[in-house]
Amino acid sequence: MSNPNLPLYLRPVHELLVQLEREEITNLELVESFLSQIEKHDSELGAFIVVYSEEARKLARAADKAKANGHAVGPFHGFPVAVKDIIDIEGKITTGGSKVWEQRRSPLTATVVRRMFDAGMIVLGKTHTVEFAMGTFGTNRHMGSPKNPWDLKSHRVPGGSSAGTGVSVAAGMAPWGIGTDTGGSVRIPSAWCGLAGLKTTIGRVSVHGILPLSHTLDTPGPMCRCVEDTALLYRLMAGPDPQDTRTLIKSVEDPIPGLHNGVSGLKLARLPDSELESVHKDVADAYEESLQILEGLGAQLCEVTLPRSFAEMGVLVGRIIGAEGYSYVGELIDDDTLPVDDDVRPRIAIGRDMSARDYLLTLREQQQIKAEFDSALIGIDALLTPTTAEPAPRIEDIDQSGTAAGFTRPVNLVERCAVVLPNGFTAQGLPTSLQIVCAPYQEALALRVGWAYEQATEWHQRFPSGLD
Repeated sequence: MSNPNLPLYLRPVHELLVQLEREEITNLELVESFLSQIEKHDSELGAFIVVYSEEARKLARAADKAKANGHAVGPFHGFPVAVKDIIDIEGKITTGGSKVWEQRRSPLTATVVRRMFDAGMIVLGKTHTVEFAMGTFGTNRHMGSPKNPWDLKSHRVPGGSSAGTGVSVAAGMAPWGIGTDTGGSVRIPSAWCGLAGLKTTIGRVSVHGILPLSHTLDTPGPMCRCVEDTALLYRLMAGPDPQDTRTLIKSVEDPIPGLHNGVSGLKLARLPDSELESVHKDVADAYEESLQILEGLGAQLCEVTLPRSFAEMGVLVGRIIGAEGYSYVGELIDDDTLPVDDDVRPRIAIGRDMSARDYLLTLREQQQIKAEFDSALIGIDALLTPTTAEPAPRIEDIDQSGTAAGFTRPVNLVERCAVVLPNGFTAQGLPTSLQIVCAPYQEALALRVGWAYEQATEWHQRFPSGLD
């Protein structure tokens, strides 16, 4: 159990659920604790594009009343969640982070949100995203760039594109949240904001009702304060949906029964030294310590030779996103009269001059690399990497022509899943992060490894200061 003196807004979800079941707290008290944090701090941090305050209070009261009358729909009835602003909720504004779409009203409710509603959950609000979800730093020139809560003295970026979700959870403005990941957009903000996050396998979670960037690579995923909460939210999100036929291919393994099984006997691979040459020293030190901890828990560590460099694989991801992203929003980025983020335009413009032949050859190469990668990792339960090469930078130090996705993009390319979680702090007090990469559809295994590591450390129990 966590510190019993923690305020409600900093307690993990799995403990809050116990308190709700025991009637130690009400849903209204819980919702109010997060709304209070939003009211105190979001003007500075900028996590939310809109907050449904009165609606959330009304639904919380209704949930408390239903429970009192014996009509709870399940353990999550009345429980709050934050949702990235590329995910449709019928009748509400969904901007996709674009000033061009600031009055776009959602025609339907995304399947992932429908699952939340069916469980009785309450959406606190929509969180900021990089425009069209196309960026790894978390900046947005026109709609606002959220501030990383781990440094209140300067504006450090939270990571993107699920920037607002990362900030909202890290700052105690939401207990957990939904992001999406095309090249790292769940994992990078989770890493820089000190959270656990899960990049799901294509077809695990429906993308129906989520504004597309790359239909080949887009994956929704949970962003939480700890691995157990991540497993709980993933279990809610995942499952078959006729509106997304890829979710019908393989049934979902419930991650909860095996979550506490440990890592003894598992074979875990470290990255080749060549992939770690440009990694920040504090990040590299935290990575090496993480390997030692897992080995101490009984895992077998081994070296692996990768068929392609991560940099090479990352370039291919950029081409796929550019080509497919341009098919969705090309007319917007090509119109210089529209208020489109000038940092985003060139990322999507990659697809403007790409021929159909080149695009199809890129997809063919993707499948070849996937096969090579699978072959290289035969017998390996998980590949361990840092999540990012650097800690969160100051906004003025960013090179917008670059990317923070050096370790995350390749996972999308080879269609694997990955859990990230805190594994240390830099000398400046900024979170570092470990990435645990598993084979397609092995989310339960990735979560199991992550939980074992988390229980042997205390990094997930730290919170940004100055947000009381």
